[in-house]
Amino acid sequence: MELGKVGIWWSGTWSGADGAHGAAAAEMESLGYGALWCSGGLDLGFPSRFGRLLDATEHIPVASGILSIWHANPAQAADGAAALGVAHPGRFLLGLGASHAPVVEQLGTEYALPYTRMVHYLDELDVHGPAVARDRRVLAALGPRMLTLAAERAAGAHPYFVPVEHVARARGLIGPGPLLAPELAVVPEVDPAVARATAREYTAGYLRLPNYANNLRSLGFDNDDLEGGGSDRLVDAVVAWGDTTTIAERVRSFHDAGADHVCVQVVTDRSQGFPLDAYRELGAALLGG
Repeated sequence: MELGKVGIWWSGTWSGADGAHGAAAAEMESLGYGALWCSGGLDLGFPSRFGRLLDATEHIPVASGILSIWHANPAQAADGAAALGVAHPGRFLLGLGASHAPVVEQLGTEYALPYTRMVHYLDELDVHGPAVARDRRVLAALGPRMLTLAAERAAGAHPYFVPVEHVARARGLIGPGPLLAPELAVVPEVDPAVARATAREYTAGYLRLPNYANNLRSLGFDNDDLEGGGSDRLVDAVVAWGDTTTIAERVRSFHDAGADHVCVQVVTDRSQGFPLDAYRELGAALLGG
């Protein structure tokens, strides 16, 4: 599946059912973005949001970023992907993730042995046919074991909330063949104070999740960096902010570090809906060559 160099990651009203969001997806396709990534959300089962994005577009791939292995069982994931494969052949990429303890525990489920659960989940998918075969799935992966699993049992890895140093480390670990498609949050704002304040509205929640916090510690950030939504150093590492040229340079740095495809997420006020204007402006800088 060809994803191109730059895609869009969005989990807000992107996934809504009304026609305006379908129009936004169609325009992103027309601008030349390579893939549309959408969160699986927190409902149980296989979400309908992926199908709505596929229905609204003609050829662009749609990827789940991610579908939690605690919220949808292997049969649900396989059946959902198979149905999308019939309706939109070759356009759906199944992104799977082990989620986070605080999220899973809200289901009344113990968050135990997530790596082992992922292995068993992939074992079950392997008997469900080509729609969820190795080349049709990617894994959310941060640490060495999950990155290695992504390289061995999937098309590659989709790391989220990572700096460029993690991209380089991941590429070194998985080798040159597997797909590496990290997410990169961006704030199109040149004023440092405003940009970092906006970025901290995004980083604060993720820094409370142990998987992300521990991954950043492994890259040299300490507890002081993780406090208060993140130090300036941490915020600047995981969120690209500035004008379109500056943001494009950061995306390029991810590619230079080993990313095949960068999933750009504009950080904005979610109550305002999909940040169409920002993606239009970024498109000229990100997709020009």
